[in-house]
Amino acid sequence: MARNALVVGTSGIVGSAATALLLSEGWEVHGLARNPTDMPGVRPVAADLRDQAGVAQALRDVRPEAVFISTWARQATEAENIRVNAAMVRNLLDGLRGGGTTRHVALVTGLKHYLGPFEAYGQGALPQTPFREEQGRLDVENFYYAQEDEVFSAAKRDGFTWSVHRPHTIIGKAVGNAMNMGTTLAVYAELCRRTGRPFRFPGSATQWNGLTDMTDARLLARHLLWATTEPRAADNAFNVVNGDVFRWSWMWERIAGWFGIAAAPFDGTVRPLAEQMADDAPLWAQIAAEHRLAEPDLGRLASAWHTDADLGRPIEVVTDMGKSRKLGFTAYQATDDAFFDLFARLRADRLIP
Repeated sequence: MARNALVVGTSGIVGSAATALLLSEGWEVHGLARNPTDMPGVRPVAADLRDQAGVAQALRDVRPEAVFISTWARQATEAENIRVNAAMVRNLLDGLRGGGTTRHVALVTGLKHYLGPFEAYGQGALPQTPFREEQGRLDVENFYYAQEDEVFSAAKRDGFTWSVHRPHTIIGKAVGNAMNMGTTLAVYAELCRRTGRPFRFPGSATQWNGLTDMTDARLLARHLLWATTEPRAADNAFNVVNGDVFRWSWMWERIAGWFGIAAAPFDGTVRPLAEQMADDAPLWAQIAAEHRLAEPDLGRLASAWHTDADLGRPIEVVTDMGKSRKLGFTAYQATDDAFFDLFARLRADRLIP
């Protein structure tokens, strides 16, 4: 019999990658989203996780062995992020309780576990890098912690195992995603190529010169599946990155070269993409019409605010994956190739010219 999974957030960067991997490994997959997209092989489950009764009704006949939570709802304040996103996890796990089949729940969060929420991102007393799982929580309210607590509570109540996965910035394809650096940079490069504007690094000198790492969504999907099926990984939190490190002073040239443009020299000035791209929506719509692209709405492709937050950080961020390595997870992905693979896919799917 095929193993059965519920992927929450199938249309997102992580959820779509996890779904593709599970299907390729012979799993039966239910995909939960507010408005599920038509994905071959996926049984859609339409539900708004903020609606407790609606979630329970939608899940009444779903009997997953494994649950992958890869979605969140951005709110105006961290207090609201905590209230809403904790309730979403709680409603989901309460809705599955009656089935009694859930054996493992995997929750995707991220490095804001160490860096703090958006309201205090990269500020105050932060753990020493490279970040390690045993460094624990900051003394600050954070919706990631609230989501974890809901999983821990339900696991204790219902007897399933859990894993928490903390990727760095994720490279992968999704439309309408709130945290999407890869597509944002691709769109920015295309706009620079079209207009002749300089392809300028938007972030801080610390990020330009310092070491960093990233996470390919495909590698993260493999990590999710590994933690679900490896008994030694049960009830653990893990960092998840590609396995290489780089400096943006090197990567920026690589990205520019893929698009056939020159990388502008970096003079240490922060030039946020939110400002550089503020008036580009009409131009992108024109480009989309000329090239018959699938998405003319710049706001559904680019998440400048999030890319600015990552590239503008005042501290070097490197992530340790020793915990996973010791337990046998050895997958590796070169980050420049992850970008190039994404760009090629965006072009093939007519999301960029």
